[in-house]
Amino acid sequence: MSLEANKALVRRFYQEIDAGNVDAMDEIVAEDYIDHSPPPFPGLAPGREGLKQAFRMFWDATPGRHVIEDQLAEGDRVVTRLTAYGRHTGDLPGIPATGNELTMTGTAIHRIADGKIAEKWSDKDVLGFLQQLGVLPAVGGH
Repeated sequence: MSLEANKALVRRFYQEIDAGNVDAMDEIVAEDYIDHSPPPFPGLAPGREGLKQAFRMFWDATPGRHVIEDQLAEGDRVVTRLTAYGRHTGDLPGIPATGNELTMTGTAIHRIADGKIAEKWSDKDVLGFLQQLGVLPAVGGH
């Protein structure tokens, strides 16, 4: 695939997440997908099935959208800097719904193989996310 096609695949990945289309993951994510930065929740299956479990969990608890700020591609990798926006309307494991507005920035690197997303590495503002959920106090907060 071309660099532009790889970037389009990753953009589609986030569009399908925002649309709540978990079935699209079968088409665009490899069955043996590896997430090197998985959500910190127990019991998620490996591979694409675990991604779909996490997708459903976050879709139900924090519906929202992703905005792609920057995207670069080289070889079989696509780097995406993005911002996720949502509202914590449902429970996450150990975190009851707060109704809080959420904003989280992140950078993800996806490896594309045979026209599907095969691996992901990401850095997310987990500290800020947990502060917005009320799990941790804000810096300077009491």
